[in-house]
Amino acid sequence: MPPHPPQESGPDRRAFGGLLQGLASEMNLLGHDFAAAQGLHATDVQALLAVMRGTAGGGVVTPGRLREELALTSGAVTAVLDRLERAGHIRRTRDEADRRQVNIHYNPGASALATAWFTPVAECTDAVREEFTADQLHVVARFLGRMTEELETLRRARREGSADR
Repeated sequence: MPPHPPQESGPDRRAFGGLLQGLASEMNLLGHDFAAAQGLHATDVQALLAVMRGTAGGGVVTPGRLREELALTSGAVTAVLDRLERAGHIRRTRDEADRRQVNIHYNPGASALATAWFTPVAECTDAVREEFTADQLHVVARFLGRMTEELETLRRARREGSADR
């Protein structure tokens, strides 16, 4: 689908950027507060989210994959995984085919903690969603999905040292 020009009556680039920064900041602060309430570091929450995303649908997450995704050293990944395991959020197992390989699994029992913390966030989302039509929500969802894709591409390119943006 070809890109559409921005609507003249919509927020300008700076205002739009400010809105996105505000949303990202609040989400980040909520994550930090969750981490503090669990006795974790903010990086631990990012690792936990990466494990949850990576294992959804039967995927496999390894310490190496986390190291790459979070741009951490091997030692830092080990410390993060140790904290998450002690807190009951994850468990580590050896791969059946290659015992040298460690796989990381999200502990479904830990979801009660996250659910209790983030249910009010979902309720806020529901309240705001009710203010928009289904068509508007589809556009918002498409925008957020595309922004996430583009930012991920930019982040990966910068880490590889080949960003031209």
